[in-house]
Amino acid sequence: MADKRVLLAAPRGYCAGVDRAVRTVELALAKWGAPVYVRKQIVHNRHVVASLTALGAVFVAEISDVPRGAVCVFSAHGVSPTVRTAAAARGLKVVDATCPLVTKVHNEAKRFAKAGLPILLIGHAGHEEVEGTMGEVPGGFMLIEKPEDGDALDLPTAAPVGWLTQTTLSVDETRDTVARLRERFPNLVDPPSEDLCYATQNRQAAVRELAKQADVVIVVGSANSSNSVRLVEVALAGGIRAAYRVDDATEINPLWLTNANTVGVTSGASVPDRLVTGVLERLIELGWPQAVEDRVVTETLSFTLPSEVR
Repeated sequence: MADKRVLLAAPRGYCAGVDRAVRTVELALAKWGAPVYVRKQIVHNRHVVASLTALGAVFVAEISDVPRGAVCVFSAHGVSPTVRTAAAARGLKVVDATCPLVTKVHNEAKRFAKAGLPILLIGHAGHEEVEGTMGEVPGGFMLIEKPEDGDALDLPTAAPVGWLTQTTLSVDETRDTVARLRERFPNLVDPPSEDLCYATQNRQAAVRELAKQADVVIVVGSANSSNSVRLVEVALAGGIRAAYRVDDATEINPLWLTNANTVGVTSGASVPDRLVTGVLERLIELGWPQAVEDRVVTETLSFTLPSEVR
């Protein structure tokens, strides 16, 4: 193992929006006591959900599952106005942990709608963030999941059309999708500012650097975490031999590392550091050396907590 290396991507793990959301649930439990209800998973990581459940958080599918008058936290992925109305009708004490960058996309959608523009939303069907954003303008969105989806849209090609994106997509794929849309709709109207979140872009940039140096990349993150899945895709697109997503160290298959000289490790934006530490410790157990951090950029952004829990 003398010539073996483990490279640890930086930045990795929690972004400002995830940190804010998790702390919001913890502070709500400290303020009001258990149970505190959370609509959907607060963030897409099963270990985080399990930890908060142990503290007294109760995760539910819909507002109708929350007892009347209870404390309810909205997840980082955001909700539609319909959900807010349903919460008010049940007299819930709402604490909104929506990531401010998701809220920004919601506001851009309302501005496009006010201007009378049809809106193309680049994202994944069924994702909670997409459902919340599309709920801001019912019937006003057309979902674009892949570049060719815009080819068959029944819209005047010369008319102005607005576009927005889910915040956790692949930077490269989103760029290609927008370019293809602009070929068909030359008057495509850009959002006022970048929709892909800073953390998504930074983590993808970091994994691209890993892919240049490593033979295998291990991405820590849950299967329903869009940004974690995208990291695997970005690594593979970078030409790496293999990339694997694991929820934690127990899922590492030593055979993945056969004939590898350099292993890269990173994690999605909803992954706590302890899970990455567990992966690095497992690699040491398998005979690999201590990891060396490969930093692309230093993140300093933080978000103010919701007023209810400050």
